[in-house]
Amino acid sequence: MVAALELTLLLKSLGLSKGNKCSAQGERQIPVLQTNSGPCLTGLATLAAHLVKEANKEYSLGSTAEEKAMVQQWLEYRVTRVDGNSNKDDIRILLKDLNSCLEAKVYLRGYNFTLADIVLYYGLHCFIVDLTVQEKKYLNVSRWFCPIQHYPGIRQHLSSVVFIKNRLYTNSH
Repeated sequence: MVAALELTLLLKSLGLSKGNKCSAQGERQIPVLQTNSGPCLTGLATLAAHLVKEANKEYSLGSTAEEKAMVQQWLEYRVTRVDGNSNKDDIRILLKDLNSCLEAKVYLRGYNFTLADIVLYYGLHCFIVDLTVQEKKYLNVSRWFCPIQHYPGIRQHLSSVVFIKNRLYTNSH
């Protein structure tokens, strides 16, 4: 996903769509935000944390030092592991690893929805939407991804991802 588009989605999901100018710079399309107060901020993790604070939604960064560190860890994971991967084999490995991490969790940080969930959802959407039904075998990733795409204001114009194409029950008795 293009960095500026993803940043625009994040701005809207946080209710901050007015006044901030998003762009991307360089070959790697690193997101840049021109803030209302002046300085340009660069880098997805930095921008995301800044925007959450600007939106007065700091609870999504975690409440304890450990929780904040875990959210930061997932933001770094997004930038270092997800961004720039377009090889299908790399994506399968990434989804397999993520599937293991989500085995005993509802969200990335456990039972609380955070900024890390939003940012990783945006980063993985373009890959997961292109998976065939057979490739969507990562049950924990699917279980995590599905409610996030239905969380108010998150998906916006992104296409909804269907995980089960067959009916569970037939009409015959």
